[in-house]
Amino acid sequence: ALTLSLSAISCSSAEKIASTGGSATTAATSKGATTLENLQTAFDGESNANAKYLAFAKKADDEGYTKVASLFRAAARAEEIHMGNHAQVIKKMGGAPKADVKPAEIKTTAENLKGAIEGETYERDKMYTDFIAEARSNGNTDALRTFNFAKVAEGEHAKLYAEALTNLADWKGGKTTFFVCSTCGYTTTDVNLQKCPVDFTPKEKFESIS
Repeated sequence: ALTLSLSAISCSSAEKIASTGGSATTAATSKGATTLENLQTAFDGESNANAKYLAFAKKADDEGYTKVASLFRAAARAEEIHMGNHAQVIKKMGGAPKADVKPAEIKTTAENLKGAIEGETYERDKMYTDFIAEARSNGNTDALRTFNFAKVAEGEHAKLYAEALTNLADWKGGKTTFFVCSTCGYTTTDVNLQKCPVDFTPKEKFESIS
C-alpha cells in the first residue's frame, strides 16, 4: 500500500510539473505571437503609407507645391526603410511579411497633409507606443529596436507635415532636399547634421531626396 501511495504521489507531481511547463510554453508562445502580429500590422501600415505618400507627392507636384512633394517622397522612402526593418524581424521570428496595399484617397495637398499628420500622430502616440510596451514586456529586443526607430521617425514626419501645412504658400515652387537615415528613416533638412540622433548612422550614409 505504501509503494502504491508513493507511486501515486510521484505521478501526480510529474503531471503538475508537466502542466506548469506547458502553461509557461503556451504563455511564451502567446507573447511571441502578439509581437509577430504587431510587426505584421506595422509592416502593412508602413507599406500603405509608402504608397500613399508617393501618390500625395504626385498630387503636390500637380498643384505646384513642389517642396511638399519633396517631403512626401522623403517620408515615403523612410516608410520603405521601416518596412524593411520590420520585415527582417518578422522573418527572424519565422513569419512572412504581408501587406494589403489599398488605393490611396487623394484630396488636395492641404487635406493630404492634414490626413498625413493624423496618421503619423496616431502611429507615434498610440500604435508604436503600445507595440513598444508589448515588445519590451516580452523581451524582444529586435522588435523593440525596429518599433523605436519607426516611432521617432514618424514623430519627425508629423512635425514636418505640420510645418508645411502652416506655411503652405512658402512650400510652393522650388524643391527642398531632405536627408533620410538609411538605418532608421529619420528625416531632416539639417545640412549640418553629422550623424543620426537616433542610431548614430553617419551623415555619409543618409539618402538625399528632393
